[in-house]
Amino acid sequence: MFYDLLYPIHAAYGLFRVFRYISFRMMMAMLTALLISFVVGPFLIKMLKSRQIGEKIRSDGPGSHQGKSGTPTMGGILLVFSFLLSFLLWTRLDNPFTWVVSGATFSFALIGFLDDWLKIRGKGKGGLSISSKFKLQFMFAPIMAVALVWAELDTTLVVPFFKDANVFLPWFLFIPFAAFVIVATSNAVNLTDGLDGLAIGPVMVAAFTYMVLAYIAGHAEIADYLQVQNVKGAGELAVFCSAMVGAGLGFLWFNTYPAQVFMGDVGSLALGAALGTVAVIIRQELLLILVGGVFVVEAVSVIVQVVSFRTTGKRVFRMAPIHHHFELKGWAEPKVIVRFWIISIILAILALSTLKLR
Repeated sequence: MFYDLLYPIHAAYGLFRVFRYISFRMMMAMLTALLISFVVGPFLIKMLKSRQIGEKIRSDGPGSHQGKSGTPTMGGILLVFSFLLSFLLWTRLDNPFTWVVSGATFSFALIGFLDDWLKIRGKGKGGLSISSKFKLQFMFAPIMAVALVWAELDTTLVVPFFKDANVFLPWFLFIPFAAFVIVATSNAVNLTDGLDGLAIGPVMVAAFTYMVLAYIAGHAEIADYLQVQNVKGAGELAVFCSAMVGAGLGFLWFNTYPAQVFMGDVGSLALGAALGTVAVIIRQELLLILVGGVFVVEAVSVIVQVVSFRTTGKRVFRMAPIHHHFELKGWAEPKVIVRFWIISIILAILALSTLKLR
């Protein structure tokens, strides 16, 4: 919004010329989201406590978690509000990608909000059923994919590590593929959200990585030099990812061990959908498997556990998702969290290294 309001008068006031630079708006979006989080966070936590919107801890979970019962949840409202507001303040509103990523984030936040609300109020037997949740997700995700086709996004699938192995996807294949990426990423982040600060750390790392990738994809000369697919207008997604990093840092202030507030599905589903949508737009969906490796492992551990138990009656892990497995093996919660963060950073470095391996 600031760009649309202030940049047009740069001819009269040279100072406002700075708004044309994506790098400037990236930094300001990050700082703005961080500031909003710090200002709004205490008030939101106080409100959640007063309304008794607290987390219900599973009785079969690690014993150390039982003391967390009643900790305010739905803190993802703070995340979504701070980074979407910051993004819309600093991005170009005439860019179609602005509205696609905002729509994906907000729609999945609504699904998460409904799920959290039903859990808290004791209706729906623990929130939305799995089938209902997937139906809602697969209702919104294809809409975002169709919007991207309408915006004439190049639907070529980029294969990491290889220079000439790209595959063109016609629209009737791109739409279900893009929808799957968005839904899968959203649920993978949701499954990772189980310890204080565990999910937000890898989310910030992934958002920072895609901030770099989006900036490159939106810059024709750099994209050509690094042999990355140039996506006109994708630079604004770097502003989006910057705002996500800033909001994540602000949320981590309150969510770090021991957490004052939990993210809830309203945050995890929205953040996952946001990352998945950015990956689709800049044509780096497959790289998300590496960048979000922690999310992938968490999701796979649940799938393996369920399949194994239903087919053999035996559990592969002591508890799924896999972060609970390590807790039950005796790892302290902070150790699990920090080690998962370290793994996320290593995977992000490997992902960025693919830029020079083509």
